[in-house]
Amino acid sequence: MTEEFEPVIIGFLCNWCAYAGGDLAGVSRLQYPPNMRAVRVMCTGMVHPNHVVGALTRGADGVLVMG
Repeated sequence: MTEEFEPVIIGFLCNWCAYAGGDLAGVSRLQYPPNMRAVRVMCTGMVHPNHVVGALTRGADGVLVMG
């Protein structure tokens, strides 16, 4: 039995840019993959590298920091 690999992606999204785009996609009823978890931050410049490393050590397969 072969299982298809589905990576878990954590996305740190800027409140004013990337998160607003994701919110607009939701309002427009567009879908994005359910294996991407969005975390809204006020500014991606304030995402400490420890948060990225923490997400990876807790099992995330990838991390996006989007501004």
